[in-house]
Amino acid sequence: MKPLNIEEKLQHFAQYSMEEARGHYDGVIREYTATMEEIFQDYQEKKRRQENLEVKTETERLIRENNKRISEEQTRIRRTLSSRHDELKDKLFVEMKDRLVRFAESPAYQQLLVRQLKEAIAYARGEELILYIDPSDAERKLSLEVAVGAPVRVSSYSFNGGTRAVIPGRNILIDNSFETRLAEARENFKLKGGTGNE
Repeated sequence: MKPLNIEEKLQHFAQYSMEEARGHYDGVIREYTATMEEIFQDYQEKKRRQENLEVKTETERLIRENNKRISEEQTRIRRTLSSRHDELKDKLFVEMKDRLVRFAESPAYQQLLVRQLKEAIAYARGEELILYIDPSDAERKLSLEVAVGAPVRVSSYSFNGGTRAVIPGRNILIDNSFETRLAEARENFKLKGGTGNE
């Protein structure tokens, strides 16, 4: 091999240096590119998480808001239904009271009083018994006493018809008054309807 002169050596050195610099430069570029790519990936992931969190937060807010509106509307509907239910219930019981007043004028009412009083007498089984009728039925007192074969008292306060009986020895009240029956019916009353199969 022939020895190289200075110019060839310089050229060879320059070429070697350039290749070395290019290799080093390529390595730096690759490293920089990889670092930038990693930073970009992290940034994208962070942005995705942030967007997902924002979407989740907004979705939850909208669901809460919607649930609140639904709850408020359900409450309003319940109040309206309850108010309407109470109105209809009041009308129904006013009508029932009117019918009871009309019923109290019929012969069937006299038969009902006799039956109730006889049942109370049978229940007492010979024990002391006090039979009461409503003040509005005072004119029936004598005919009822004849029909049941026992004394009947006119109550000092109204119970809207029907009868009451007391067995003092057993501390028992037999309450067949219209007032009590109406109160029980009102308390247990449930208005059904709306679907056709209730």
